[in-house]
Amino acid sequence: MTETLDAPQRDRTRFVGRLMKQRSTVFWVLIVALIAAAAIAAPLLTSYSPTTGVMSQSMLPPSPEHLLGTDRLGRDVFSRILFGGRVALVAGIEAVGLAVVLGIPFGLVIGYLGGWTDRILMRLVDGIMSVPFLVLAIALIAAFGPGLYKSMAVVGLVYAMILLRLTRGEVLSAREELFVEGMKVSGAGNRRLLLRHILPNIAPPLIVQMTLMFATAIIAEATLSYLGLGVQPPTPSWGSMLAEAQTSIRQDFFQVIPPGVAIFVTVLAVNQVGDGIRDLFAREIRTGKFGLNLVHRKKDASAPAESAGTAVLEVRGLTVSFPQPGSGTVEVVQDVSLTLDPGEILGLVGESGSGKSVTAMSMLGLVAHPGRVEAQSITLDGREISGLSFDELRPIRGGEIGVVFQDALASLNPAYTVGDQVSEVLREHLGLDGAAARRKVIDLFTRVGIADPESRLGDYPHQFSGGMAQRVMIAMALACDPKVLVADEPTTALDVTVQEQILDLLVELRDSYGLSIVLITHDLGIVAEVADRVAVMYAGQLVEIGSVDDVFTRPAHPYTEGLLQSIPRNIARQGRLPSIPGVVPQPADWPVSCHFADRCVHAADSCRIAPIALTPHTARDDQWQVRCVEADTLALTGVTEPAAELLG
Repeated sequence: MTETLDAPQRDRTRFVGRLMKQRSTVFWVLIVALIAAAAIAAPLLTSYSPTTGVMSQSMLPPSPEHLLGTDRLGRDVFSRILFGGRVALVAGIEAVGLAVVLGIPFGLVIGYLGGWTDRILMRLVDGIMSVPFLVLAIALIAAFGPGLYKSMAVVGLVYAMILLRLTRGEVLSAREELFVEGMKVSGAGNRRLLLRHILPNIAPPLIVQMTLMFATAIIAEATLSYLGLGVQPPTPSWGSMLAEAQTSIRQDFFQVIPPGVAIFVTVLAVNQVGDGIRDLFAREIRTGKFGLNLVHRKKDASAPAESAGTAVLEVRGLTVSFPQPGSGTVEVVQDVSLTLDPGEILGLVGESGSGKSVTAMSMLGLVAHPGRVEAQSITLDGREISGLSFDELRPIRGGEIGVVFQDALASLNPAYTVGDQVSEVLREHLGLDGAAARRKVIDLFTRVGIADPESRLGDYPHQFSGGMAQRVMIAMALACDPKVLVADEPTTALDVTVQEQILDLLVELRDSYGLSIVLITHDLGIVAEVADRVAVMYAGQLVEIGSVDDVFTRPAHPYTEGLLQSIPRNIARQGRLPSIPGVVPQPADWPVSCHFADRCVHAADSCRIAPIALTPHTARDDQWQVRCVEADTLALTGVTEPAAELLG
């Protein structure tokens, strides 16, 4: 039996799995571990004292007895390098530890509470940060005296200010998230919100900053010791070793090399580890093909050739996968093929978790890391786009393909006016100047039905209702007269009147400008009203695709029938509203055979044997396709006059 991992275990397993794939980061982690181990085990690795020497053995060259030679006082250089590593570790730990103890708690509190506490403390922080670090360190050390712990306390104080500012900024952003509001509504106190919900979400940038601080603390300690303000003789420090080597550099320049290399390698290794940790926590897409992460998959030579059609957008063999905890990957979208004709509205429907939005976003290369997108072909107006780089895709995104997201208010930047945000698209893609962009924005606002557009250009998103903000999003998507519009749940959370207006607008734009639209929705009534064809998705697969009239009145797949029967509509009904039993399974639990078999009342043994292909429905032509081995034998129930019956 496979042991089920809880969420923290899955996170740790996924983190370790991603780390092991970054070989360079693993290499530098091992280097840092080796340096730390050598410093800790210094007494076991050398028999020479780092503080006393024999004058008769002064300035000896490297030899089997003295691996790095001796200094001008006859002390073993290798021994001093090892014990100097201890000083470097202590310096980094003290400085970063003090920064964490002072910076993070104060940053959490003032960022969350705000008000006069935030203003007063931030002015104090700004005052401290305005003084150059070295000047501040020298002034404080002059007052309190030199020494390792005193000098690194000064460094830690400065680092605490940096960490405080970073923490405060991250908290200011995180406290506005909806999950924080949700926890407030559930009755969570401030302490629980800060420590359990906000801090874990802002931890990645803090960890990266702490790693980089550790490296700069080593440099700071070496610098202060070189100036005589840090570690005092005869205690070995890499900085003081450089200062001592400088006095005898004319006699033996080699004395400079060991401490210099030690500082260089240690700081480089720690910085590389910090960069690796930043990449591990990163959410952005990695550089690669097609929007940074798509891999063009060659078509099987044995597969039949696709005829060249007139489709404005054509997708063949699209598969999206993500790493799963432990090892391997799990496919969340499997072998999806779609076509979109000029002036056509294609409805993409299915339950939550079916892969609708992932399918649409993967066409634009917007599947975030560590997602991997593969496709035989993705063509836009006959042009292959599946191998394009990020820069090559930029004129396509927003230029030839527009996107309308479901939450318009969240998709618009609250810091800029709507006019600025729409005109930015025009300046970026069309190179318009300010006046021309303004005129174009007014025309776009008029086209999408925003009243008095000139006076609304200077308004911010929060001054718009949900429906009007959605019109702004549509205007932005249409700014460059795209060939294709991807509308991802464009009527979600809108009241029925505004919803009807948005749908009428989309149809009007299609009729007036020949726009092709991919409409992602859960509402089959919307599809029945405005779409020409419908594609039904379930558990990452297309299970049926065809004209709205065919699919709605004579569904060929049991899942389509279940969706249609589950929708309330204006007909007399007795008993409870039918529903599909169960839920969409997680991608890792999808069988290799029919994904819907466990929920299907018509499932037979043939449904659970092997993968089932999407094939033409024999009752019609090849434009109506279904993924069901029993499709020809089932007599499924649809709806008559779909738009009228589903919408009333």
